[in-house]
Amino acid sequence: MSMELYHKTALACSKRVALNYSTSFSLGIRMLSSDYRWAIYAVYGFVRLADEVVDTFHEHDKATLLADFKKETYRAIREGISTNPILHSFQMACREFNIGEELIEPFFNSMEEDLQSATHNAGSYEEYIYGSAEVVGLMCLKVFCHGNQERYDYFVPSARALGAAFQKVNFIRDLKSDFDERGRVYFPGVDFSAFNDHQKMDIIADIKKDFDLAYQGIKKLPIGCRFGVYTAYRYYLKLLEKIERSTVQHIMEERIRIPDSQKMTLLLKSYLRVKVNVL
Repeated sequence: MSMELYHKTALACSKRVALNYSTSFSLGIRMLSSDYRWAIYAVYGFVRLADEVVDTFHEHDKATLLADFKKETYRAIREGISTNPILHSFQMACREFNIGEELIEPFFNSMEEDLQSATHNAGSYEEYIYGSAEVVGLMCLKVFCHGNQERYDYFVPSARALGAAFQKVNFIRDLKSDFDERGRVYFPGVDFSAFNDHQKMDIIADIKKDFDLAYQGIKKLPIGCRFGVYTAYRYYLKLLEKIERSTVQHIMEERIRIPDSQKMTLLLKSYLRVKVNVL
């Protein structure tokens, strides 16, 4: 029997992680060309599993589990095999699209930071954003560019900006749960107990700058990935707009969401814009 069945099973596991943990983000992945889709599922499964270790495995030794996961990740990439199906699919993507340590190591640094610090200054915040989100955007960009270094270099600023924007939107919509469940406040200088409208609007203005830079790159992405990335962009932009309209009290009491009916409308509008090339 060949390894093909195991490859397919491992990739199916990564896809299931994406579908289970993020219906909104997985919506964007499903809009990608099949040439890219499997690898983006593999990347998402990898980062999601690491995130789960630091965010939810409270009754276990998270530092040891994360350290073991990191060792197994590099071993899987080095040997081209893992008995962990999530890591097996990730190493397949890494080897196919040249996703290397220069992106993986900063990601693990940020995950380790989650286990050590509950607040950030301006410097540590930027470093954390880079490792937890921007490099994930760059991993996806590696897939989209598939060895074309010139194209990759061109899109790096917008890919980093989009990853940062997604992460910052998640930070502000998860402000309550991050503080209540994990004691974290990611935004530098923000005191959860004294969070106010002025701080909210400063954060939103910063995120809008990231979205503006990201949009310039999205318009020029290859057609096979443009629809999927634009769909995710529009979804998170809609979240930000809803956060902007919400009161600080609402943000601190309830996670901001987009109803499924609006997601479908957003998907249709995104498709039409991409189809007629009016981004």
